[in-house]
Amino acid sequence: MRRTEASRCGLVAAALLGASVAAGDGNPYLPIAGAEFRSALPVGQQSPQLVRSFLLQQHAVTNAEFLAFVRANPQWRRGAVPVVLAGGDYLAHWAGPLDPGPPGVDLQPVTRVSWFAAEAYCEAQAARLPYWLEWEFVAAAGVRERDARSDPAWRQQILDWYAHPASAPLLPVEQRVANVYGVYDLHGLVWEWVQDFNSLLPSDADPEKFCGGAAQNLQQKENYAILMRIALLGSLQATDTGRAVGFRCARDGENAP
Repeated sequence: MRRTEASRCGLVAAALLGASVAAGDGNPYLPIAGAEFRSALPVGQQSPQLVRSFLLQQHAVTNAEFLAFVRANPQWRRGAVPVVLAGGDYLAHWAGPLDPGPPGVDLQPVTRVSWFAAEAYCEAQAARLPYWLEWEFVAAAGVRERDARSDPAWRQQILDWYAHPASAPLLPVEQRVANVYGVYDLHGLVWEWVQDFNSLLPSDADPEKFCGGAAQNLQQKENYAILMRIALLGSLQATDTGRAVGFRCARDGENAP
């Protein structure tokens, strides 16, 4: 059931797409050079996979950017979206359907958006949500290297964020140092939707057991921080509107290295 939810509602979401909203220069699509990459998913897979060159937004979509989208596409405003495409908490933290809130929130990442809303936003920009392998590939980078997963300090920084109180206010985007690609905040700000979120776990997998089993596997020790994210995303429904879940968009790599 979890695997088919997005496809069942796809035609409804397509019908709700409206006018395109161009990406501003404040959140450019950065070129990501492809390479072979050994994913943390599925557990136990040893062969590297080829990640093709693509483009990824520099930071998560902000409240201001999503406001421009719902202004141009009123069918995606709070109160107008069918329940089959977004839960009741859709944009519930905004002060109003066209008001994200007090000064300062405009540069915070938008949250409480469903997978359908995130995908609609990206499609309106002639883009898409990144696939998990693409997201993981870029998220594996450190400040100076393309793959920092073996660095204990890099892993600990992510685990420290997981321990951060969920009620803490969100920071604006780009407050931390970018990684080697120039991409900000893949860790430490919000969880992010990916295109294939509902294919990350086997259909009968228990997310807590998935993480627990990985913790006992020495080969997966350096990937544990990423496996926690897999478990969370794999437990979501496409209509979920979590207070800590945002997104960014990607494009195919015609102009990528």
